[in-house]
Amino acid sequence: MFYNVKELQYHAKPERPDPIFARKLQEVLGGQWGEISVAMQYLFQGWNTRGDGKYKDLLMDTGTEELAHVEMLATMIARLLDGAPDVELEDAAKDPMVAAILGGMNPQHAIVSGLGAMPADSNGNRWTANYIIASGNLLADFRMNLTAESQGRLQVARLYEMTNDRGVRDMLSWLLARDTMHQNQWYAAIRELEEKENIVVPSTFPRELEKQEVAYTLFNFSMGNESAAGRWAHGPSMDGCGTFNYVEDPIALAPAPKLQPAPPYIYNTPLWALRKSDDLPGPNMQ
Repeated sequence: MFYNVKELQYHAKPERPDPIFARKLQEVLGGQWGEISVAMQYLFQGWNTRGDGKYKDLLMDTGTEELAHVEMLATMIARLLDGAPDVELEDAAKDPMVAAILGGMNPQHAIVSGLGAMPADSNGNRWTANYIIASGNLLADFRMNLTAESQGRLQVARLYEMTNDRGVRDMLSWLLARDTMHQNQWYAAIRELEEKENIVVPSTFPRELEKQEVAYTLFNFSMGNESAAGRWAHGPSMDGCGTFNYVEDPIALAPAPKLQPAPPYIYNTPLWALRKSDDLPGPNMQ
């Protein structure tokens, strides 16, 4: 169950309106790595966790906090849009400053959302649930959470450098600090699950059914052999269950495939037309 508290988790008030930066800020609200994505990802992972306990509570705690971040960003975007230009495009062409503002802002902020935030990225692409991962395997999911926090933090840090507004920077510095915590907490949970299960790879498939002869092999598919110098090419594997090895010149292990012709009603290109030699007979050639 959720309920709304009218106060914000942290301040979300710029020094001055800036509709161009409002568009940029949409990325960390409704983009692939934005706050809507992590909120929905953590909440669905939590709702799908079968059984109570600290991992489910951690997911629900963090997902709920991310909803607070969605609210902060939506509020900041709305305030950045205060006083956005209300002029005809013809008039804008006469004023270079106004034209630059209109050219840089998202017109949907004025036309669609009424000077408010949208569940969309900085180019107006609508947020999609395709961005989220909730597999039911906590180790795999927590690794994805660490990636999401890392990418989100990177984008917030870039946005911090794109503005001199002290109010915006103050809010972004809060979000950066929370990203630091969330990265660390997911990494701590990953390490704990790895130690409990004594694995690096999530235990979703019986190892004895894997082709063990290639389970710890790095194939070199690049010019040169620089990748052989890495920790991943020699020595004990990270899960402690094998030994890394390096194959510099990998060979094909299966013959070239030869597919049967499709039935006539599929109307594929006939095989005779695909043959290499031009002097092979076609259906009307002797």
